[in-house]
Amino acid sequence: MLSGGLWACSKSEPYTPPDPFYYFASYKVGKNPTTIMTADLNQDSFTDLITTNIASNTISILLGNGDGTFKDQIQVHICQEPRALTMGDFNEDGHDDVAVACAGDDGIAILLGHGNGRFEEGQRYPVHRAPIALATDDINRDGHADLAVALRNDKVKIFLGNGTGEFRHGVQYEHGDTPTSVALSDLNGDGKLDMVVTNGGPMSNAVSIWLGNGDGSFRDPKDYSTGHRPLGVSFADFNNDQYSDLLVINGEKDCFTTFLGNGNATFRPGKESGADAGPNFGLARDFNGDRLVDVAIVNLQSNDLSILFGKGDGTFHYPPRNYRTKSGPFALSSFRVTTAGGDEPGLAIADNGSGSVSIFLHKGLKPAINSQPRE
Repeated sequence: MLSGGLWACSKSEPYTPPDPFYYFASYKVGKNPTTIMTADLNQDSFTDLITTNIASNTISILLGNGDGTFKDQIQVHICQEPRALTMGDFNEDGHDDVAVACAGDDGIAILLGHGNGRFEEGQRYPVHRAPIALATDDINRDGHADLAVALRNDKVKIFLGNGTGEFRHGVQYEHGDTPTSVALSDLNGDGKLDMVVTNGGPMSNAVSIWLGNGDGSFRDPKDYSTGHRPLGVSFADFNNDQYSDLLVINGEKDCFTTFLGNGNATFRPGKESGADAGPNFGLARDFNGDRLVDVAIVNLQSNDLSILFGKGDGTFHYPPRNYRTKSGPFALSSFRVTTAGGDEPGLAIADNGSGSVSIFLHKGLKPAINSQPRE
């Protein structure tokens, strides 16, 4: 079932956007980083960074100093073409572990963390074929972290964890056209995790909502039309109604789409907005402290970071505030920086074209960056 959307990118209006960020520093990582995540990997209360580097077959770990600076990378060979990663405590020892989608090996690699910024190799799990994205949470409600993996051949695979760092094969679904991302959340408040998948192939151009049964399986999905070639989906609460909304980044036509949620795992038709050329990844936070959710997007073709300031209804003021980046900004993560004035938000960008991570720091406003929608 396909629900329609309205596609018309917003035009500029008489508006001068705030200027909350500034470029701070860049750090070398492996070749062609594709994913960046933040965590406290060595348990010193400072944010650390981890990237997947698809062309050097490695991950890079950058331990943070708490002030927006990072130590030189620790680069670890992991598998062929690591494309994406997710983090959780898979063996329940209190330390962050990592699951990596190895697109060149057609498998999932597990790295078990020691809590000191270092990891040991765990089990590997074959998939068919080319895992492109993954997410973790307790899908079957047994208290252990599970995995949902999007595969290039129109499939989504579930792995069920046993709490020791190992997983067993769960159900596999075939739907849509070329899955590009997967996310997990309880969208209807029934205590069971639901799954959201973007389908970026030309036969689909949709985001699929899979209602969870609470046992590791999902019901047949409902599709919502997106823009052309959706690349990623994440959750936000754009209109402050305490229900999860969706942010979908479209890889063509220079647009992204917001879907306002009804609280029952259904969504209103999408609203399309523009950033700059070639949006590739986005995240939603309140960046200017007005308690309305904004969006940060990295644009692969125009080599910049766009901050769009929310109106509180799933639409945004125009024009955005754009910041020049290194070559090929591919992925984005937010983190907290400790300053003399308190904690402030920062942004970390994986620069695919320059093999680096770039840090943008905030100029001092104190937004509610940690606010989350009701799940």
